[in-house]
Amino acid sequence: MAGRRPAPAAILLVLLAAAFAPISSAVRPVSDAHRSAAAELFAPSADGSFGDLESTYEAVRTFQILGLENYKSLSGKACKFAAENLASPGSTAKDLFHAVRISGVLGCGVDARVYDGVVAKLKAVIKDTNSLLEFYYSVGGLLSIKEQGHNVVLSDAESTFHAIKALSQSDGRWRYDTNSAESSTFAAGIALEALAGIVSLADAEVDPSMVGVVKNDIVKLFDTIKSYDDGTFYFDEKHVDATEYKGPIKTSASVVRGVTSFAAVVSGKLNIPAEKILGLAKFFLGIGLPGSAKDCFNQIESLSFLENNRVFVPLILSLPSKVFSLTSKDQLKVEVTTVFGSAAPSLKVNLVQVLGSDSKVITSENKELQYDLDNKVHYLDIAPLKIDVGKYSIVFEISLQEPEHETVYVTGGRNTESVIVTGLIKVNKAEIGISDNDAGTVESVQKLDLLKDTKVSLSAYHLQKLRLSFQLTTPLGHTFKPHQVFLKFKHESKVEHLFVVPGSARQFKIVLDFLGLVEKFYYLSGRYDLELAVGDAAMENSFLRPLGHLELDLPEAPEKAPRPPAQAVDPFSKFGPKAEISHIFRAPEKRPPKELSLAFMGLTLLPFIGFLIGLVRLGVNLKNFPSLPGPAAFASLFHAGIGAVLLLYVLFWLKLDLFTTLKYLGFLGIFLVFVGHRTLSYLSSVSTKQKTA
Repeated sequence: MAGRRPAPAAILLVLLAAAFAPISSAVRPVSDAHRSAAAELFAPSADGSFGDLESTYEAVRTFQILGLENYKSLSGKACKFAAENLASPGSTAKDLFHAVRISGVLGCGVDARVYDGVVAKLKAVIKDTNSLLEFYYSVGGLLSIKEQGHNVVLSDAESTFHAIKALSQSDGRWRYDTNSAESSTFAAGIALEALAGIVSLADAEVDPSMVGVVKNDIVKLFDTIKSYDDGTFYFDEKHVDATEYKGPIKTSASVVRGVTSFAAVVSGKLNIPAEKILGLAKFFLGIGLPGSAKDCFNQIESLSFLENNRVFVPLILSLPSKVFSLTSKDQLKVEVTTVFGSAAPSLKVNLVQVLGSDSKVITSENKELQYDLDNKVHYLDIAPLKIDVGKYSIVFEISLQEPEHETVYVTGGRNTESVIVTGLIKVNKAEIGISDNDAGTVESVQKLDLLKDTKVSLSAYHLQKLRLSFQLTTPLGHTFKPHQVFLKFKHESKVEHLFVVPGSARQFKIVLDFLGLVEKFYYLSGRYDLELAVGDAAMENSFLRPLGHLELDLPEAPEKAPRPPAQAVDPFSKFGPKAEISHIFRAPEKRPPKELSLAFMGLTLLPFIGFLIGLVRLGVNLKNFPSLPGPAAFASLFHAGIGAVLLLYVLFWLKLDLFTTLKYLGFLGIFLVFVGHRTLSYLSSVSTKQKTA
C-alpha cells in the first residue's frame, strides 16, 4: 500500500505509544503525583478562598488525608468562613454540616455556646423532616461536633433509625424521601453513613434486629455491583433522572463511605465478598490522576476509608516498572502495599504462570520471589525463566503467612500483570536488488548492514522490480516480528510513498513491481531516497535507516494521469529567514590618469599662490588694525572667520559632502557678515575723522 508524507518521527512512535498505552494505566498506590494533582485542582482563588462551604471542606479534607500543608496556611480564612455560617440564623442544615466539618478538620476554635445553638437547630431538623438528605446533614453535623469533644446525645435515636430505614428498598437501595418513586444507589451510601452516625450518637444500644436488617440490605446492595474483566468493581445508578445521576465515582464513593462507616460502629462483620472490596480499591486507584476537584476528593477520601476499615483492608500488588531489559538483566520487582502505600503484613509472592501475548502458557513453574527488607520489594531474576522479548502476562499469587490476617486483609489471591520484556534484535541476511519483471533474474544484489549506515545506489526502469529482504532474530534465536516495518520512497520533489514490508515465519521480504506502481508514483522519474523503519516496543534497537537512493525511469505520464499531491506548506515558514537580495550596481565611470589629476590640482592652487604673491608685493601690514579692545576683538573674529571658511574648503575637498559643507558655510557666512560689518564700520569712521581733521 502507498501513503503520503508520513512524519519520519511518527513512523517509529505511533505503534510504540500504542504498545505502551495499556501499561501506563496500571494500578498503583497513592503517590506524590496524586498530591501534586490535588494541590493543583484545589488551588485557592486570589482572595485565598476555595468557594462555597462544600468545596472548602473537600479541599481541606483532601489536603489533610494526603498530608499536605497547604490547608494550614489558609485555615484562618476558612475558619472565619465556617464561623460566620455557624453563627448565622439563616444557615441550612447542609451549611451547618459542612461548616462543622471544616472546623473539625482545621481545629478551629468555636465557642461552646455556638455549638449548643447548632446542636439544637440540627435536632429540630431531625425531628421535623422526612428527607434522607436532611437526616444525613443533621446527623453528620451532630456526629462531627461530638468528635470534636462536645457532649452530643441523640435521645430519640431509635425512632430516627426507623425513619431512615423506612426509605430503604428491597434491592438494598434507598429513596431520598417518602414521595420519591425511584430509589438510588448513591442514596443508599448516604443512608448507611447516616445510620452509622445515629448508632454513634445514641444514648442506648440500637435494636440489634434492625442492625441485622441493615446488614442484609448491604449484602443486597453489593449484589448490584458492576465489574470489569480485570477484577475492578464499581457502583452506578440504574434508572434515575439526569438531574440526579451522580456517575460511578461519586456513587461508589458514597457506598464506600456508608459501608465502612456502618461497619465501624456495629458488632460483627459484614458479609461482603472480599474480592469486591479489593475491586473497589482497584477502581479508585485505576482512576489515576483525576481531572476535577470533585473526583479527586471522592477518590482520596474513599481510599482513606478503605485504608483502614473493619470489612477488609485491600492489599495492592503493583510493579514499580513494567518494562524489563534482557540486555541489562533487570530484575522483576513487585510491591504489595495498602492503597496509600503502607507496608503490608508478612506474606509471600509467587510467580505461578507466564502467558504470551496469544495467551499461550510460556512457563508454569512456581517460583517464590525473594523479599528485600530494605526496599520493601519482592524480586526475582528473569533470566532463568527463559523469557524472550515480547509482551507477557505474569500471574502472581499472594498468600498471607499469618492465619489471623486472612480475616483482616484481602489480597485477591492471583493477580495478573502485563509486562514487556525488551532486548537487542539481530538483523541478518539483509539484501536489496533489482530484478527483471519477466524472467525474474536478479541483475544486481547488494548486501546491507541495517545496524550501521550503509547506503546503496540503484537504478531501474518500469519493467523491473525492487526486492528487499532481511531476517530479525531475538536474543534467544527466535524469529522476531515487530509491530511495524515500513519502506519509504521519497522523490526529489518531496513526494513520499510508504509500503508495509510483510513478514513470514523466516524473513521479511517485499517485492515492488514498478509496472504496477507507475500511477501510484505519479509517473515521476528521477531520484528516490530509500528509508527503512523497523520498530517495536520490545525492540531496544529500533531504527529508521537511510538505505541509499534509486534512480527510477518511468514512462511519460498520459494526459489523464493522476497528478502529484500538493506539498504541505509549513504555516510558520513565512516567519523564517528570507532569501538574500543581491543588488547590481552600475559600473563606475572610467577615471582619468593619476598624473592628470595631480596637474589639475596644481592649477587650482595657482590663484592662491598668486594671492600670496600679491600680498607680498603690496606690502601688507597691520597699521590700520584697530587698537581699541572692542573693535580689535571684532577684527580678530572677522579674520578668524575668513580662516574658518578656508579650512572648510579644505575639509570639503578631503571628506565632507556638499550638503554638510553648505550647512556649515551658511552659519559661518552669517557670522562673518555680523563681525565684518562692525569691523568695516569702525574703520570707515576712523577714516572719516582723519579726513576732517
